[in-house]
Amino acid sequence: MNAEQLYYHLSLVLIPHIGDVHISILLEHFKDPKQIFQAKRKELEEVNGIGRVRANAINTFNQFDLVERELVFIEKNKIRVLVKTASNYPCKLKEYQDAPHVLFFKGTAELNACKIVSIIGTRSPTKYGKELVVELMHTLKEMRILVVSGLAYGIDTIVHKESLKVELPTLGVLGHGLDQIYPRVNRSLAIDMLQNGGLITEFMSNTKPEKQNFPLRNRIVSGIADAVIVVESGEKGGSLITANMANAYNKDVFAFPGRSIDSQSRGCNELIKSQRALLINDGNDFLTFMNWQLGASKKSTVQPYLFHAFTEEERSLLHLFEGGKTLSIDQIHQLSNMKPTQVPLILLSLEMKGVIKILPGKIYAAAGL
Repeated sequence: MNAEQLYYHLSLVLIPHIGDVHISILLEHFKDPKQIFQAKRKELEEVNGIGRVRANAINTFNQFDLVERELVFIEKNKIRVLVKTASNYPCKLKEYQDAPHVLFFKGTAELNACKIVSIIGTRSPTKYGKELVVELMHTLKEMRILVVSGLAYGIDTIVHKESLKVELPTLGVLGHGLDQIYPRVNRSLAIDMLQNGGLITEFMSNTKPEKQNFPLRNRIVSGIADAVIVVESGEKGGSLITANMANAYNKDVFAFPGRSIDSQSRGCNELIKSQRALLINDGNDFLTFMNWQLGASKKSTVQPYLFHAFTEEERSLLHLFEGGKTLSIDQIHQLSNMKPTQVPLILLSLEMKGVIKILPGKIYAAAGL
């Protein structure tokens, strides 16, 4: 992506009344972000879902100085900008129309890791909750898993700290810009995470950690992962919002049960009772449900191919999954150079032969993973 395209992609997210879904609709129509700003009002109004108010907001947008300031901040702090239309955008999140159009990332984490789990919970954990996280991290440490949480007080902080202790990469999803850390007490933790994991946000610099930002943050926490684990939660709160979002995204959701008299377990118990989450007692339960056991993860993804005869087109697609790669349908289209009508049929054939599988979020992987 060239500098001019990035400039206009950043401009899009600043337009009043234009959200991530509207941006997707506009780009589907105009293809290039610059063309959106050059379009006449009448043409904009005719785009499905835009209308007069949004067309006027685009035509009268004049905050390009904020975009220029942000570009200076990005370059100075070596921040990676991930645009939804680009191949480096997290593929597990990309499938959802309401996913952030732009993400700002700093760190070393592989955002398209084969195995990603988000672990969340209350800001006021009990001793029981802390022990659950410690056990969970020690169980997961042998696996190649990216651990995601929200860098908030409580369970989130414990998740990030314990991940670093067992040398698992951990990603913090922020509800503000990368020019600050909230809560401030987690600043040193956030710095450590940059060396093994990182920080990611949809918010530009100078965006304060205001209340309305955190539900938006939570959709990234749920959408970027294969599964969500709720450790402890009260009857209300961000953890339940994230779990509900994960259900809407067709992600696997898990919760640890607790005593009915414990207020910090009521949210988890209700998730389990209402069948919005699977009950797990420890990390091994989670790995079993996900089929992420150590033996299974080391299974060869090449051996099954020897037992089937493949066409040249099938072999071409199979090569894309070498090295444990997971790919969205858009990525497969881009990498294969095949006709769009061919790819779904070939993928179906390979799935029937048992050598590839579909993961949550319509992500494809070799069946041995």
